[in-house]
Amino acid sequence: MQPEAITREMFEQARSEVEKKKQLDLARMRFEMFAEGRAAQILHTGPYSEERPTIDRLHAFMEQQGWHMRGKHHEIYLNNLGRTAPERLRTIIRQPYA
Repeated sequence: MQPEAITREMFEQARSEVEKKKQLDLARMRFEMFAEGRAAQILHTGPYSEERPTIDRLHAFMEQQGWHMRGKHHEIYLNNLGRTAPERLRTIIRQPYA
């Protein structure tokens, strides 16, 4: 998530600089704007590889409410992966619904 003042050009320049400086492949990183409408969300604590049970809990809750998933879920990362132990990572998982 970026502030509204960040443009696609700024994003592309920053991505290019980081790729060169850190020798990383950031081709999958993208700049995208969207309006999701209503969404259910849940906080996951721990490694990204262990998110599945949290996502399943979110989907079960939505089903209990009679809500229907719309589109793909997305994640908001609250920590710096390079500075946070995997077990302390926090991620907000959001699933749009109709």
